[in-house]
Amino acid sequence: MKKCIINGVIITMDDSRNIIEDGFVMIDGNKICEIGKMSDLKASGDAELIDADGGIVMPGFVNCHTHISMSVFRGLGEDMPDRLRRYMFPMEDEILDERMVRIGARLSLIELIQGGVTTFCDMYYFEDEVAKAVKDFGMRAVLGETILSKPSPDSSEPYGGIEYAKRFISKWKGDSLITPAFAPHAPYTCDDNHLMEIRRLADELGVPITMHLSEMLHEMEEFDSKYGRTPIRHLEDMGFLSEKLIAAHLVYVDDEDIMVLKRNGVGAAHNVVANAKSGRKVSPAPAMHKAGMKVGLGTDGPMSGNHQDVLSLLGYYTKIQKQAALDNRICSAAEAVELGTMGGARVLGMADEIGSIEKGKKADIIIIDTSAPNIQPVYDYYSAIVYAAHPHNVVMTMVDGKVLMSGRKLMAMDEKKVLEEVSEVSKEIRTFAMELDRRARS
Repeated sequence: MKKCIINGVIITMDDSRNIIEDGFVMIDGNKICEIGKMSDLKASGDAELIDADGGIVMPGFVNCHTHISMSVFRGLGEDMPDRLRRYMFPMEDEILDERMVRIGARLSLIELIQGGVTTFCDMYYFEDEVAKAVKDFGMRAVLGETILSKPSPDSSEPYGGIEYAKRFISKWKGDSLITPAFAPHAPYTCDDNHLMEIRRLADELGVPITMHLSEMLHEMEEFDSKYGRTPIRHLEDMGFLSEKLIAAHLVYVDDEDIMVLKRNGVGAAHNVVANAKSGRKVSPAPAMHKAGMKVGLGTDGPMSGNHQDVLSLLGYYTKIQKQAALDNRICSAAEAVELGTMGGARVLGMADEIGSIEKGKKADIIIIDTSAPNIQPVYDYYSAIVYAAHPHNVVMTMVDGKVLMSGRKLMAMDEKKVLEEVSEVSKEIRTFAMELDRRARS
């Protein structure tokens, strides 16, 4: 059956940024087949009608970097120096298991759908559990198995994540909603030889790579001491960089690094809130975008950015970048929406399929209710999305032509049941966290 979204303001995010007031979007199966003004809508026949009731109809948001299963650890170890090595890694190494990954993934998927995210890029452990949850919910995702130079929660051997990833990729490659990937953690936690092995395998298997890059100050100091150059220039010299790489953070980059990244087609996942919360310098994402790089937005994991929706990031992106530059013209609201939709699609290599409302593209669409007091009155649609809208204003989320949430109600999952699972597992985590907190702060 066809579906037709009617009576909406269509924010297409196409190359011309066309906006169609009082418009409709016709969907046939999982693809958009027609877009136009309501006055041009022919008889809809047996199409299922979805009334936007004057709200904003736009492409779903793309979250370019996260670790969704960390949601079960959200709020632990806050404001701790060197939190990753002193708290996060020990927590994962000593307690993380498949059950926690599954429950954490389901919790975050609810949040993503309720916030209008239709596609996300994840890297974590037991990634097969994440993939199963994604399929259950009907989301679209790039999923990478984390690879480290030490034993990890799902591997007793250093770099065991490579073999896990190969099995994972073999199982999920070709899936209509899931793109499997390699996810080496970072250039300071994986050596050059293994990074090049991962690059070779990614080329051979035709899958992306996602990795943290130029995120940590100690990372920059280590590469400067060992090689006399930045991690980005070192990775280019060894032949690792490519258009398959989704690079998360890119905090400590200069103009030459940006040119290197652009030259190699690397995509940037800018995690504005997580970076700010960690007290790091502001990543020059507007300069990357202006230089012609592929740039999208990411929340980072629920321990780093705490929330998983991209809608909340949009205003932070513009405000923090303007404050850092002391210039309110450095990035516009329209640019923020672009990074949250088409920009993210480009970073994930999906620009031909998602990121805009155009004929022939996948029907990944959301509706934002603009009648709410926190949004009214609306004079500029991009400003309303970036500066006024909140996740609770998203009233419909559709992925691949399937409605996952309507009227704020999830269609395929029992939210109460998931929250009960979270409550149960959090008791176990809380007990362990008290001991870990004592150790980490001593």
